[in-house]
Amino acid sequence: MTLLEDQPTIGVFALQGDVREHLRMLTDLGVRAISVRRPAELDACDGLVIPGGESTTMAKLARTFDLFEPLRQRIKDGLPTFGTCAGMIMLADRIEDGAPDQETLGGLDVTVRRNAFGRQVDSFEGDLEVEGVEGPVHAVFIRAPWVEESGPSVDVLARVEDGPAMGRIVAVRQGPLMATSFHPEWGGDPRIHQVFFEREGDHRH
Repeated sequence: MTLLEDQPTIGVFALQGDVREHLRMLTDLGVRAISVRRPAELDACDGLVIPGGESTTMAKLARTFDLFEPLRQRIKDGLPTFGTCAGMIMLADRIEDGAPDQETLGGLDVTVRRNAFGRQVDSFEGDLEVEGVEGPVHAVFIRAPWVEESGPSVDVLARVEDGPAMGRIVAVRQGPLMATSFHPEWGGDPRIHQVFFEREGDHRH
């Protein structure tokens, strides 16, 4: 896809997590993608991706690099933001089984359970039907959260379709915010990022 001059700049939170995979996926979509490690880089962004990784470490590093409050404020002000796995936890207003004093950026009116599917040995893959995406999405879950409950303004985009976790919510959207329990940056399927990118355009001013 050819990069157009009016394409937005999408930042990827780059202090910890699957940064390169998201940058590659966004670049393949023709989006101008940059790493975000400091407030000045965040200021240049029209949208943001918070990748999978370790949510407590992400929060601590964001504090260390004076990025936490600028992130929280930009999200509060309506910055289109897409969180995957740990990124979903970072966007959640409430956490079950969180670490003591764990902080989140907030914005999504959801309660998220950390490591809901189990530890690393319980990671798995499966196909999902995702609202706004034609055909099944192959989803990779690694120490993934799920959404325990969601507020009335939250749209549920996907649920687990079989197995012990059948019916659990694994993708949501609320206004300019979107989050998945799984890792859409793995496997080369750009459709989930495309949904966010298109939605980001709707919320850009």
